[in-house]
This record gives sequence, structure tokens and C-alpha cells, in this order.
Amino acid sequence: MTKTFRFILLLTLLIPVGVRAQFESFQDSVVQLYGVVMTADSLRAVPSASIVVKGQNRGTITNDRGVFSIVVIKGDQVEFTSVGFKSVLMSIPKDLKGNQHSVIQLMVNDTVYLPATIIRPRVTREQFERDFINTKVPDDDISIARSNNNAATRRLLMATLPADGREASNMYLRQKSRNLYYSGQIAPQNIFNPFAWSEFIKAWKRGDYKKKSY
Repeated sequence: MTKTFRFILLLTLLIPVGVRAQFESFQDSVVQLYGVVMTADSLRAVPSASIVVKGQNRGTITNDRGVFSIVVIKGDQVEFTSVGFKSVLMSIPKDLKGNQHSVIQLMVNDTVYLPATIIRPRVTREQFERDFINTKVPDDDISIARSNNNAATRRLLMATLPADGREASNMYLRQKSRNLYYSGQIAPQNIFNPFAWSEFIKAWKRGDYKKKSY
């Protein structure tokens, strides 16, 4: 019982000492950062500039005279941003003496070059009518479908596209049927068929055998 009482008494004495040392260490690392944000070229105050501690959701803004004040920890990184100026990143030294640090932060103008804008006079009625009539209107779906269904396009597709499975199988079956129909005899030649000659002459007149460029 005596040993337990001594152990509890020792913890009671050591815990406050450790907590106090930790608090003093934390208190020593806290820094009051204050100063003024100004332009680098004319030393004018930059109002409403943002001062944010990187990696933390803490920050402040400058007043109308560019003055600010914020609590940071030694080793933190503080970013200064403002519209029209390049952002500046400042590090708080870890070996900073004391708990206050003042700074005069200069901001450099951030120049943005916009593309050139050409202002033209308003067109006349004659120019508008001319351009409106000569404007090429793209084809709609119906016009595209009609152009794809004309005879020239169908012939081109038939000549270039490969046969699908149904067409290939039908061609094979017709060829086998013809071979079986004339099995054991000589198949007739269309060179002596007047109907074949008639179809050939009609196709020749239509120009089916002429070389076409699509």
C-alpha cells in the first residue's frame, strides 16, 4: 500500500512538470507575424491581399493600408496572394528568436497579355444579304441519307465493301447448286445465249464498263 501511494504521488508530481514543459515548448514556437504588404514599384499599400498558412485552413487579409497580423508556428510557410500580383511564399525560420516577427512584403505586378481584339464596322444590308446567300449550309441528316442512296454511291459501295456472311454464303450455295445442276455434262456457254448478248449490249450502252472516278 505504501509503494502504491508513493507511485501515485510521484506521478502527481511528474505529470504537471511534463505538461508545463510541453506547454512552454509550444508557447516558444508560436510567433505573432505582422507587417505591411506593398507594391514593389511604387511602394503603395495592397489592400485585401490574402495571407494564408500553407497546409492549414488559417489566414487573414490586409486592411485598406496593407497592414496584417496573424499567428503562425516556427517553420510554417506563409503565402501572400493578391489579384494582379505574383504570389509570394515566405518561410518562418525555425530558429527565430522571440515570439514576434515583422515583415514588409513587396508584391510584383503580374502582367497578363490578352489576345488582340479587332473591332470591325457594322456590315451594310447589301453585305449581309450577299454573305447570307453565299453561306454554305451544311447538309442535314435527310440530305446525307439521300446522297448515300444514289446510284453512284451504291455502285461504289458494292465495289469497295467486302461481302458479309450472308452474301458470301448465298454466293457459295449458288455456285454449288450450279455445279450440281450441270454435274456430268458441260455447262452451257453464255456466248451463244442471245439473252446474255442483249443484257451485255444494254450494259454497254449504259456505260457500266467505262472507267469511273468517284
